[in-house]
Amino acid sequence: MKVLVIEDTQDLAIWLVRFLAAKDISADISADGEDGTYKASTKYYDAIILDINLPGKNGLEVCRDLRKKEKDVPIIMLTSRNSKDDVIIGLESWADDYLVKPFDYDILVARLDALTRRNLKNKSTAILKVWKYEMDLEAVKVMDDKKVVHLSHLEFELLKYFAQNKGKVISRQELYEKVWWEFDGDFMFSKTVDVYIWYLRKKLGREIIETRKWFWYIIQ
Repeated sequence: MKVLVIEDTQDLAIWLVRFLAAKDISADISADGEDGTYKASTKYYDAIILDINLPGKNGLEVCRDLRKKEKDVPIIMLTSRNSKDDVIIGLESWADDYLVKPFDYDILVARLDALTRRNLKNKSTAILKVWKYEMDLEAVKVMDDKKVVHLSHLEFELLKYFAQNKGKVISRQELYEKVWWEFDGDFMFSKTVDVYIWYLRKKLGREIIETRKWFWYIIQ
């Protein structure tokens, strides 16, 4: 599971990300509403943990903007406000759940699990758009105008990581850590990533992944 934490209290955000990592949940951090809206709009996340009191654009506005963009990602709102009216306002902004600070981290994870399971159940498919292709995450296949492009397991996982981080320049080391997991060689000298990127370019088109410098890559 990958989540976005939109929280301007740095200590809380860092501790929360560390706790989630211990539960095998990866997380990105955003410290304000504008940046959080941008990341949530341009990257794929299984869920969003959203503080209400944010600088610039508050969490209620972020939630409404994402729903207007037809982003149906599960959203859990965090706030220090616990009155009935505050809860109603949060839920009327199309949040899926509401937690009052201070909260139990285990309860937060349990609610994340419940919301993501429900979200997958309500979706017939989980689709990522990549250039002219569609990635079906549930069926584990890539389609070009309904025609299936056959990828190996590692090719699919590599393309999925790029798709979930569109517009982000990604290092070769990060790809080894996030896609290969147990790779214990020297990423500076290994050609494994280069070979698999070559495979993807051969099957999907050279334009799909751009090389930046020597060890950095990006998918637009």
